[in-house]
Amino acid sequence: MGLGTSIFLIAVGAILDFAVTVTTPGFNLHVIGQILMVVGILGLALSLVFWNSLGGGFHRRTVYEDSDMAPARRRRVIEEEIN
Repeated sequence: MGLGTSIFLIAVGAILDFAVTVTTPGFNLHVIGQILMVVGILGLALSLVFWNSLGGGFHRRTVYEDSDMAPARRRRVIEEEIN
């Protein structure tokens, strides 16, 4: 589940839980809204954890260089025989 889907589930759940005043026989829309919000929050947390661990997050790369040494250069030598 991606970040967008998680945020969408949280929004729909909040609407069902807080904004809807209709009572329905057989199932409660407020409980469905709470379930959707919990699933959305769990999906958001898992997406952020896996996004960080699978390369989508920030990585630090440390490069150590000796300031006394000149950078190594590659030299290409082409020898041709002339007859």
